[in-house]
Amino acid sequence: MKIKFKIRGLDCANCAGELERKINKLDGIDEANINFIAERMELEIYDDEDKEEVIKRVKKLIKKEEPDVRIEEI
Repeated sequence: MKIKFKIRGLDCANCAGELERKINKLDGIDEANINFIAERMELEIYDDEDKEEVIKRVKKLIKKEEPDVRIEEI
């Protein structure tokens, strides 16, 4: 299942790349892609039933690594 987000507040492409690498290491994530220019993030998760838990883990990681970044599902 693919989930798309608007991601705002990232300061640089390097920050986006580092965040993407860390998100890809989370349990439940098959693949994460962050497009810094378009301010979009796409997550592909293993199991639809774990969607809310996976999103919660992603938000927690983002808050820890980049406290000023906001995401919203689109």
